[in-house]
Order: sequence, then C-alpha cells, then structure tokens
Amino acid sequence: MNDKLNMMLITNNIDIAAYASACGVTRLFVDLEINGKYERQGHLDTVISHHSMSDVEAVNKVKGEAELLVRLNPYHIDSEQEINSAIENGADIIMLPMFRTIEEVSKFSELIAGRVKFIPLIETIDAANIVSDIVKIKGVSEVYFGLNDLHREMGCKFMFEPLQNGCIEALAKIATDARVPFGFGGIARVGEGMLPAELILSEHARLGSSNVILSRTFHRNSTNLDDLKMVMDLQVEVKKLLDSFNEHIFRKNEKITKDKLLLDETIAAIVNG
Repeated sequence: MNDKLNMMLITNNIDIAAYASACGVTRLFVDLEINGKYERQGHLDTVISHHSMSDVEAVNKVKGEAELLVRLNPYHIDSEQEINSAIENGADIIMLPMFRTIEEVSKFSELIAGRVKFIPLIETIDAANIVSDIVKIKGVSEVYFGLNDLHREMGCKFMFEPLQNGCIEALAKIATDARVPFGFGGIARVGEGMLPAELILSEHARLGSSNVILSRTFHRNSTNLDDLKMVMDLQVEVKKLLDSFNEHIFRKNEKITKDKLLLDETIAAIVNG
C-alpha cells in the first residue's frame, strides 16, 4: 500500500511555481513535448504547452522543496541533446512521452545514464502491452499512465474509462509487483469534476498510485499568480485532495468494494450518456 501522493502541476510561470511548491505541490512539471502533438491533439480540447528549455532553468531556481519534472519530445535524433540540456538546467525527473517500443525506452534510459529519475509515459496501446518489460529496464524510476491519449487509442469515449474496463488495474499490478511506483490521469478539486475527484482518489488509493497531475480544471487554466489566487486557495485545495486520499488509504474492505462499484457505475453512466 502506498501512503503518499505526489501532486504534479504543469506550469512554466515562476511565480506560480514558487507559490505551488510552498502550498504543498511536490512536483513542478515543465512540458517541452511538441513533436507530433499538433498532429495528434490540435483538433481536440487539450492543452499543448509552449514551454522552453529556458523555463526549466527558471523554474529550477524557484522550485523550493518540489521536484522538477521535464517532459521531453518522443525519442528522436536530438534526444541526447535535449536530455543533457534538461539535466544541466535543473531537471530532477525526465519523462519520455509517446513511445511504442522497448528500444525507445532503453535508449532513452541509456542517455539519461542514471543522472536523474526517469518516467516513461504509457499513453499508447503498444506501450501498455510492454509494461512488464519497461519496469525491468535499468534506470526506469517510475511509470505514468497517460489516460488522455491512451483512452482515445483504445477507442474509449471517456478519459477515465480505462479505470472501469480493467486496463489500468492490470498495468498497476505489473508496476506494483515490480516495485515500480506509478501514477495516472489528472484530477480536479474535491467536490468537482464529471467524475468526482474523490472517486478518482479512491482508485489511486486502491491501486497503490503515488502520482497524479493537477488538471487545468483544478486551477481554472490560470496562467499567472494573481489569476490563480483569485480563483482558489491552492494550499487549501491541495490539502483537501491529500486528506481525501489519506481517508481512502485507511478504508475497510467493504468500503473499498463499495467505492469501486460506485466508480464503475459513474463511469458507465457518463459513457452511456
């Protein structure tokens, strides 16, 4: 059983980054992935970040106690240069997105060479099919299940459908058996979301997840600190999520079963619309 949940916030704004770290956000996320993203998501209601390597250096200077996670481009000819630059600029964790083969993960890990933590982002069916091999690769610190692209490739109607159909449970078991930490999806505020945050947290607790991304719904797409403070008390909302997670950690078996049933029923109702 995992009893710690890292909250990850995607931002390149140094004021938000510093504030978020002080409010209990444990991972700041600079997103440099751009290769192929417009082709995949340009027509969808998703966020395509416009962060730069200089943002890595800037956020690193204000990160406080938080770790700095940098998502790079999928493996390509300039991956070594990108990896070295990210590490030189202060990355504590590097994430590899949108891969399909074990060779891509192995080569990426070799280039990182144990200098920082390495998280492969499982967001394709091909990647999901080789998780049992991924968790054995030297240098892989954690894995993350990216529901945004994965659910689309699986032909699901709703991002959290892989929680209902057994996909994430099976992948989580592989990671847990290999003693590799994992996380999945995004989350809104407690009391909010089409699928309530509390239900998503119940599944994080049940499966043993240790990481979750704070969604744009969570912070209302705030792009500067004044806007963020106007729409929320970040410290309070982070604490609410952690308190809810901790409550779910210590549930009795009967409550775990009941919550899982409610989660599945809620997802089914959303899918069937």
